[in-house]
Amino acid sequence: MVLSALLSGSGALAQVTPPLPGQPGQPAPPPAAPLPPGQPAPAAQSSVPVAPPPAPTESVPYGAGMKVNLSPDGSKYLRFITWHQIWTRYTKNNTGTERAPGKPQDEQVDFAIRRSRLIILSQLNPRFMIYTHIGINNQTAVSGGFNAAADGKKPQLFVHEAVVEYKLNKYVSLGVGMHYQNGLSRMTRSSTLNFLTLDAPLTNWPVIETIDQFARGIGAYAKGRAGKLDYAFSVNESFLTNQAANALSLGTTVVSGTGTSQLATSTGVNRAQYNPQGTNHIWQGYLSYEFLDQESNLLPFNVGTYLGTKRVFNVGAGFFYNQDGMVSRPTESTVQVNGSGFTPAQIAAIETKKDDIVLLSADVFFDTPLNKETGTAFTVYGVYYNYNFGPNHVRYIGAANPGYGSNALRGNAVPHSGTGNIGFVEAGYLLPKNLLGPKVRVQPYASYMLAAYEGLRKPDGDIQNTNIFDGGANFYLDSHNAKFTLNYRARPDFTDQTLTPDGPARVNSVKYRPEITLQTQIFL
Repeated sequence: MVLSALLSGSGALAQVTPPLPGQPGQPAPPPAAPLPPGQPAPAAQSSVPVAPPPAPTESVPYGAGMKVNLSPDGSKYLRFITWHQIWTRYTKNNTGTERAPGKPQDEQVDFAIRRSRLIILSQLNPRFMIYTHIGINNQTAVSGGFNAAADGKKPQLFVHEAVVEYKLNKYVSLGVGMHYQNGLSRMTRSSTLNFLTLDAPLTNWPVIETIDQFARGIGAYAKGRAGKLDYAFSVNESFLTNQAANALSLGTTVVSGTGTSQLATSTGVNRAQYNPQGTNHIWQGYLSYEFLDQESNLLPFNVGTYLGTKRVFNVGAGFFYNQDGMVSRPTESTVQVNGSGFTPAQIAAIETKKDDIVLLSADVFFDTPLNKETGTAFTVYGVYYNYNFGPNHVRYIGAANPGYGSNALRGNAVPHSGTGNIGFVEAGYLLPKNLLGPKVRVQPYASYMLAAYEGLRKPDGDIQNTNIFDGGANFYLDSHNAKFTLNYRARPDFTDQTLTPDGPARVNSVKYRPEITLQTQIFL
């Protein structure tokens, strides 16, 4: 880029400017004809034409980013995309949250780096592509650092994606590497640059950071389009899970008696965990039928809202399958040994039950301009998930969690995924132009998630639903390239619960905590 600028500058300096009339090397102009008597002389005029001022330029939505052509026709190029999403946030914490070791924290205002990313994309020709994506996520003052559970400093800059892709023909492209060609749903493949709401509900990435690497997998994929049917299928390695589950952690152990008559009894609790010995491949896919405008599928990033630049109506469905991805022990599993505890050999001898991870979804996306003159537009997305992680599995996650430690229910954590059914819907309306002047566009939105996990039960045994409401507005200064998002969340606090010996947690009460976030986003 520097070399190109220097060459362009030297080329401009080397251009020859013709000498003005009357200068050396240029013949003098002929004398003017004499004026009639009494006629005043005309005002002097410059012989050098004045260029008109350049017309103001406007940025192009969803443009190519920073692009460096490697060939005169632009068919070979390097493209750079970089962005930051910074959160300023007020959080009423879940009960029992600490801000530092031994220091309870009921609420706080904090700052967080939700995402900081860089993408480098290169096409040698229309058939070959290399793609690299690096960055960090979720850095707060207390978490997200090198020691993520206890320290926010020096987060690990890691590879999100490293892909090489070959276009076989107009219907099929094949790729290998660390990739984001996910199955399951449109939102599982969503771009983080142009969300309709503040962020994804996170439930759309159900196995994030367990058997994948931050919603990416190492493997191979096939993608393409046949008519109006767009598809992506992949097979990935299953990452070894970071959860240290064994047969004892899948149950409860009670020691009875004293001295030489001690007896240790371990009983299964019928709650599935990720299988630390799971090594089978992950199979996933997503198909979408595009009834109206077709979307770009060069990269695996689905747009959240087009702001009236497209008219899109898609219906899709997807799946995710990992054999023996979970492990559990039924309550009928009872093992006794003499002594105060189990030896490693005795633990290994306890039988466990393997459970497949089977995830299904169906969704619909509609985005349309309403009035071209005023610039109004409407976006709506809805998805249904059916998740099977084995008996009574529930997992908790909070985005950029402001709570200290490893307690799964700390800070802003909510039930993220589990065996059960989930519905999610979001909608937004782009208000008319010039509402806040010529430079700012406003888009109010709202979203609602309803999840029924079999592992969360009321005291009477009925399922305790998870309800999460978000409402807010995007303020666009330059489309998605520069925007602010102000979001309010009514977050359910599930800390008032008791684990039961038969598997589900008994949720005694659910309190709703306010969470207000201002996101600043710029991407180039």
